[in-house]
Amino acid sequence: MPSFDIVSEVNQVEVRNAVDQSNKEVSTRYDFKGSDARIEVSEKVLTLFADAEFQLDQVKDILLGKLSKRGVDVRCLDHGKLEKVSGNKVKQAITVREGIETELSKKIVRLIKDSKLKLQASIQGEAVRVSGAKRDILQECIALIRKEITDFPVQFNNFRD
Repeated sequence: MPSFDIVSEVNQVEVRNAVDQSNKEVSTRYDFKGSDARIEVSEKVLTLFADAEFQLDQVKDILLGKLSKRGVDVRCLDHGKLEKVSGNKVKQAITVREGIETELSKKIVRLIKDSKLKLQASIQGEAVRVSGAKRDILQECIALIRKEITDFPVQFNNFRD
């Protein structure tokens, strides 16, 4: 019975490379000369530091540009709130979300059941497994999911016949 998994994965190596490139660009740019603008990485949290809110927005733009050039979908980023550190320095935490949350996986399962396609969908941890009788029906399901789920990046892998 053919099946595939719907997952949401982020290449952590590409994220780290994009952060390193962004830090290098920030350190060499003239408008950041003498400022404390930087990006720090810990597990799945990116912390942006800057001297002012305007500079923080500039650092964020640089980071988003580098991430998109490296093929990382920026929809997986969850921007935290802006925090004042000391004086007029600011920081912002950006979380890299991986895996499909239960709320979204329930929405995907409901979408598949409401589509009246002859498929079975089951939630398996942070992935949704879809199985059906024919490969064509599974491909219709992939097209349906791509069309309906636009606010969160999903990938389709582990396709088996």
